[in-house]
Amino acid sequence: MNLGKFNGFACLALGLLAGLNAAPAAAGDNVAAVSFDLESVPERYLSAYNFFADGKNQVPNDGVLPYTLNTPLYTDYANKHRFVWMPDGTAATYDPAEAFDFPVGAVLIKTFGYLHDIRDPEKGERLIETRLLINKPEGWVGFSYKWNDEGTDAKLAVAGGRVDVSWIHYDGNTREVKGYIIPNMNECKQCHEKGGVMKPIGPQARHLNRAFDYEGGAWNQLLKWQETGYLEGAPDPETAPRMPDASDPTSASLNARARAYLDINCAHCHNPEGPAHMSGLDLSFSQEDAGKYGVFKAPIAAGRGSGGHRFGIEPKHPEKSILQHRMESVEGGVMMPPLPKRMVHDEGVALIREWIAAMDARVTEDNRVEILE
Repeated sequence: MNLGKFNGFACLALGLLAGLNAAPAAAGDNVAAVSFDLESVPERYLSAYNFFADGKNQVPNDGVLPYTLNTPLYTDYANKHRFVWMPDGTAATYDPAEAFDFPVGAVLIKTFGYLHDIRDPEKGERLIETRLLINKPEGWVGFSYKWNDEGTDAKLAVAGGRVDVSWIHYDGNTREVKGYIIPNMNECKQCHEKGGVMKPIGPQARHLNRAFDYEGGAWNQLLKWQETGYLEGAPDPETAPRMPDASDPTSASLNARARAYLDINCAHCHNPEGPAHMSGLDLSFSQEDAGKYGVFKAPIAAGRGSGGHRFGIEPKHPEKSILQHRMESVEGGVMMPPLPKRMVHDEGVALIREWIAAMDARVTEDNRVEILE
């Protein structure tokens, strides 16, 4: 262990705890408007921000806008609720390729929970944590809040945490995760760092360009963000980039759905500016060079993670592909993603296996990888 980093983190944690509010808002209090002051961040209890009119049921307060993604990032089968809030008179600036440029004071809110029965949301949900990504003058910072057993409030978890969870799965059997990971402040950077700085992942045009069933009816999210005053400069949704729903075979081709899955789950690290850039692997949806997204690409470092295989992706052979090997593992130093995975995503693994098995490619005389139709 790097003791310098550990001691620095411990000092940061103690400093934060010393300045926190002493108690949560009383249960049953009338919820006022969002109460957000960058000087008081982080609050000790999530309720202090008033982001929710009803936290237990994830009903947002006025000015807190829910949203979803075309293909959600997988986190051990957790159910997710996403929201955005911005200070009055501020808006994000549209970007066609990257995360939107958010104003100082903007907050991205994501709650993770487990449905008691994943087949029937009406049977209720156990809330586990809410993560806040806050844009401060010096840049984005992340905080995790752990929900109490009653689901009435969540407390700041500076050092993260572990929670055992269980639910009824799609097949009617009980599944469980031993030690679901609530990340600490430093672990947030493992996914959200790009070009050496923290950045959001989900709020990008290609992920948001879809309809959402708001209280007043279904709206395209890009239009809704603009109507709310939270987004400037967006084009007509018909001309904006859009990724398919990787779980829906009717939404796009097998190739597009597989690439969409890798984009949201892997590309925030595996891109030229991401934490995993030394791998030379770029899993971004926009990457058109098959060699760069792994086809016939030899690993830079052949350790346990390679499983003894030669290429990131060997067309027609998922069983020989490093990408498939790492997705199917939950072993430390092998599994991808490395955090916070505790169980294999069966549906995602099946999608990538089908994609690789159907793939046909060759290396040309000038050493380019060509995908064959």
